[in-house]
Amino acid sequence: MYWTKVIGIGDNGAQGLQRETIKWIEACDLLVGGERHLAFFSQVHAEKRVIKGGLQPLIDELKKAEKNMVILVSGDPLFYGLGSYLAKKMPIDIIPYVSSVQLAFSRMKESWQDAKLVSVHGRSMKGLAQRIDGCPKVALLTDEINSPSAIASYLKKFGMTEYKAFVAENLEGENERCRFFTLDELEQTSVSPLNVLVLTQHTRHEKSAIGLDDDLFIQRKPDKGLITKKEIRTLCLQALQLKHNSIMWDIGTCTGSVAIEAAKIASEGQIFAIEKNEADLVNCIQNQAIHRADFTAVLGKAPERLEEFPDPDAIFIGGTGGNMEHLLQVCVSRLKPGGRVVMNIATIENLAEAMEHFKSLACEVEIAQAMISRSKPILNLTRLEPLNPVFILTAKKGRMT
Repeated sequence: MYWTKVIGIGDNGAQGLQRETIKWIEACDLLVGGERHLAFFSQVHAEKRVIKGGLQPLIDELKKAEKNMVILVSGDPLFYGLGSYLAKKMPIDIIPYVSSVQLAFSRMKESWQDAKLVSVHGRSMKGLAQRIDGCPKVALLTDEINSPSAIASYLKKFGMTEYKAFVAENLEGENERCRFFTLDELEQTSVSPLNVLVLTQHTRHEKSAIGLDDDLFIQRKPDKGLITKKEIRTLCLQALQLKHNSIMWDIGTCTGSVAIEAAKIASEGQIFAIEKNEADLVNCIQNQAIHRADFTAVLGKAPERLEEFPDPDAIFIGGTGGNMEHLLQVCVSRLKPGGRVVMNIATIENLAEAMEHFKSLACEVEIAQAMISRSKPILNLTRLEPLNPVFILTAKKGRMT
C-alpha cells in the first residue's frame, strides 16, 4: 500500500523538521515540490518532480504513480496552501509546519488571535479596502506584484493611514530581516518576495455604520440631490439581503452610495457598478476612495457592458433610462437562482410596467412605498419636510428544482 505525505517546511529546510518527518522524506520514492523546496533535500535519492504550471496535470500524474510520495509545501499546507486542494483530489496525510504568519507575529512579539488574515498572493487586491477597514490588526501574504510597497500605495489611496507596517522577510532563512515602517517609508522600500506584511493601527479607526449621511458623498452640482437618500438606501440594502460574499450589480450608480454601502456588507464579495453619465462616474470613484470601498465601476448604459460582470446574487436598479423590458430580461437571465432585483421607482406607470415584466419572467414581486419626512428647523420650532415618495420593488427569482 503506497502512501502520500504533504509536509510543510520553513525557509531553513530540514533544520526545522522533526526527525520522524525527515524519515518520511528519506523513505519516499518520489519527492515533489518547488525548486526552492527540493534544493533543501538534494541528498535525498528519490525521484524529484518540480511543481510548475497548472496543478491538475500534476494531480493526474501523481494519482497514477504507484510510489510512496512526499509533497513539500511552505509552512502550514492548510493555510493558503495546497493541502486542502490536494485532500479533495487524492488520499494524503498532512504534516504541518509553523505558518509564516505565526513566525511574523512571534518576531513582532504580538498576539495574533485577533488578526484579520488576508492573502493577495496571486490574487487581485480589488476589494481589500472594505475587507480590512476597521480591523486593528491585519496579516497579509503578498507577492511580487502585490508587494508591501504596492499595498502601502493602495492604503494611502483609500486614506487608510492609521496603519503602521511590519515586514518579515525570508523568515528562518539566512537572510531573515524584520523591520517596522510608516506607510510613506514602505511605499519607497523594496523587500524580498518572501515576506509577510503585518498592519497594525497606531490610531483607532472604526468601520463606518450603514446609513451614511447624504452630505458625506460628493454629488453632481448644481443638481445636488441625485442620490439614493440614506433612509431609502437602508431599506433597499435590507431588501437586497446581501451576504458577506455576495456578488451585486448597481445599475445607474450615480454617486455610488448604494454600491459603497453594499461593499461594506459584502466585504468578501464583489460589487460591480455601471453609470452612463461620465461626471457622475468620476464622483462615484472619488466617493469610493473617501469611504474605503474598492469595487469595479464602469461607464456605460445598461444592459451594455453587463456581460463583463460575473453573474450576480443581487441587483440594484436606481433607474432604467428607458428600454426597461430588455434591461430586466437581461438582469433576470443573469441573476442566480434565488437572487433578488431591487428597483427604486418614482411613478405609478413605471411601477406597473416593471411589475408586468417581472411577472412575465416568473419572478415573485413585492412592493413597499416609502414616504419619509425629515425634521427641519423653523425659527425656534421644528417642522417636517417630506422627501419624494418612492416605490421599492423587490423581484425574487425562483430557485432551480
